[in-house]
Amino acid sequence: MTVRRTSHGAALEEFVTGSGEPVTLFAHGLAGSITTTRPFASGVTGTKVFFHARGHGGSSRGPMTYEGLAADLREVADAHDATRALGVSMGAGTLLRVVAETPGRFERLVLVLPAVVAGPRGPEAAAYWERVFAAEPAELAALLAEEVPPEAREAARPYVGEQVAALTGRRGRRMFGEIAADSPLADAASLKAVDVPVLLIGTEGDPRHPAEVTRRLAEALPNATAHVFGEPGLLWRYRTELRERISGFLNATG
Repeated sequence: MTVRRTSHGAALEEFVTGSGEPVTLFAHGLAGSITTTRPFASGVTGTKVFFHARGHGGSSRGPMTYEGLAADLREVADAHDATRALGVSMGAGTLLRVVAETPGRFERLVLVLPAVVAGPRGPEAAAYWERVFAAEPAELAALLAEEVPPEAREAARPYVGEQVAALTGRRGRRMFGEIAADSPLADAASLKAVDVPVLLIGTEGDPRHPAEVTRRLAEALPNATAHVFGEPGLLWRYRTELRERISGFLNATG
């Protein structure tokens, strides 16, 4: 693990594994981490670059806005000459912000569980996040555990605990409040210029990441392919298929 100092004074913790081309950048979601994002890279060839977004892991704090997150991501991507990228939830939104500003920055993109594109979140997502924001740690752990199949809940305890720790307390509440009030884009029409191949992955039944957002993005992006899984809990229910879809897409040439 190393720390990168950005041109605007941030300290970003990063981890690089693999070697050669292509170079793929991986961006986690809110309350996520390098560790929780690494399963999405399984089977991906070349060099893989992971980093902790501001306010996460060992990275420095900063305003949780998509503008700031995109500036951080761009510097990490440029430093490693990354040509492909995968973003999960908040990371997906950050990538949308980057490519809306520079449509050809990446050759291939994977956007996993996009939560919001332009404007406020929908009523179901907003209600869910209000519930998360108000929950005590034990209540939040139970809420997050509902996304995990019963047979996997014991194995998921460390993941759920990490999410709870990150989303509660003063720091977690502040981060949540800031990012919940923001959205990646002012207008989804700016994505019409992004004609690189994009793989979109969503799921039914996840109020944090409505499947409708994935479907709307498939319409907004000219060269997108979308796959919506039937239930929440991607890494618990669909790990093998998910890995095959992502690695097959990111390892493709041309």
